[in-house]
Amino acid sequence: MQKYFAEIFGTFILLFCGAGAIVTNQVSEGTVTHVGIALVFGLVVTAIIYAIGEISGAHINPAVTIAFWVARRFPGNQVLPYIICQVIGAFAACLLLRVTFPGLTNYGMTLPAGTEIQSLILEVVLTWILMFVVLCVSTGAKETGILAGVAIGAVIALEAMFAGPICGASMNPARSLAPALVSGHLQSLWLYLVGPIAGAVLAVPSLWLVRNNTHVIEIDTKIEIEIETESAEAP
Repeated sequence: MQKYFAEIFGTFILLFCGAGAIVTNQVSEGTVTHVGIALVFGLVVTAIIYAIGEISGAHINPAVTIAFWVARRFPGNQVLPYIICQVIGAFAACLLLRVTFPGLTNYGMTLPAGTEIQSLILEVVLTWILMFVVLCVSTGAKETGILAGVAIGAVIALEAMFAGPICGASMNPARSLAPALVSGHLQSLWLYLVGPIAGAVLAVPSLWLVRNNTHVIEIDTKIEIEIETESAEAP
């Protein structure tokens, strides 16, 4: 149960800090700024990875969990429990924000500034980039290691900075679902559920194209070297 609690707490921290930065920015009339909000998301994800990466893998994102499963790095019987825990953590954080800051109409929602198709494309590509990096720097289904937290946090901050004003740069179904439910605005929610999951799943074959070919070449080269060595030693 430790990993399930870790996912609840990790996603709670993500939403309380990330959505909290959006709420604080509203209340303080823009003091946090857009760049500040992007940095909060990046920094809190970095911290969470180092905190619970060894326990649960620090998925804190249903799209990441699903993509790890598609990549055969994560058992299928744990996908639904992980997603449920992530939604619970996100929902609890947004409810606490609503209690703390009553009377607001937006508790961290992601809404398209342009057309829905524009935001859908952005969410797919942004999550594809994020998941590609996650798969490259993670160990199995765990976001762990010296560089994993920095790399993943930096990608999130970067993408939030340049794409946030257009689509919200969610890249996380739980991150968009909870604020939408608590705020009572479900319009355009579908694209923040479909886009991130599609983008994360597309990152899996992308990684195979990059990593598996190289791996095969390395193995073949090693075999050739060993064969040549054995031939040289033969009388």
